[in-house]
Amino acid sequence: MTRKPWVLALLVVTGCGAQASPATQAPAASTVEVERGDLSATVALNGTLTYRARSDGSPYALTNYARGIYTKLPREGDKVRCGDVLYRVDGEPVRLRCGAVPPYRALRRGDAVFLPRAGWISKVTGELGGPARPGEPVAQATSATLEVQVDLEASQQGEVSVGDRARITLPGNRSVTGKVQRLGTVAQTPEQDGAVGSATIPAAIALDDPAQARGLDHAPVRVEVTTKGVENALSVPVTALVGKAGGGFAVEVVRDGERRELVAVQLGLFDTGNGRVEVTGALDAGARVVVPSS
Repeated sequence: MTRKPWVLALLVVTGCGAQASPATQAPAASTVEVERGDLSATVALNGTLTYRARSDGSPYALTNYARGIYTKLPREGDKVRCGDVLYRVDGEPVRLRCGAVPPYRALRRGDAVFLPRAGWISKVTGELGGPARPGEPVAQATSATLEVQVDLEASQQGEVSVGDRARITLPGNRSVTGKVQRLGTVAQTPEQDGAVGSATIPAAIALDDPAQARGLDHAPVRVEVTTKGVENALSVPVTALVGKAGGGFAVEVVRDGERRELVAVQLGLFDTGNGRVEVTGALDAGARVVVPSS
């Protein structure tokens, strides 16, 4: 699991193991209970808010079937609806038809181009005044639904799963929620780099309410994906940890009669969302551990 690093201000204490310290006259400690339950981890990523296209993230290709000269073309950023005139060849309209399968019959000048649904023009490849040739692309398009696209490090592929919940921080520090919708299966390496260590896997996050991010196409966003984590684990607040002389960590347990005892622990998963950490050692659920007074 990816574990977000913590900056801890720890009290370094002497002693080791689970040894009792002498009773003191210190005031009653501020304590919390050791808990048993499920913990989750968080993977933090940079992403881009953009419009959804194919399942692999690539745009739809609009293929021209007419022959002649382009006399009108769409512009990048145009919204296109089913039935709209998308462009003209020799003055004749070419309309957008929506459907998953193009027509099987032979096409002639003036027939339609096809998309699965209405969307946005992301790129125009045809040239105004240039030749329109059947079978050549005239433009690229996306759907009208916003999503967040991120690149996972190859080592993170096994940590993030389809369906994992995510929190997306939009420009202006507004937060919206979503979930991982798809994961790529092929690692990609930037052309300018070529190093194996920089390979990434594309992933997409669907917004629970895309209307909350309307008008923010190609905006940079911050994403925190909550992964499964561990089940039925003992955990304490991160603030309960103290550093031991010579290395390692301990927690200060308050026993009956307010007697305090340092208990060595080994750390597991950090649940960054709840500020807790998995621990193993001579501890039981319900034991009281000292935390800084608020």
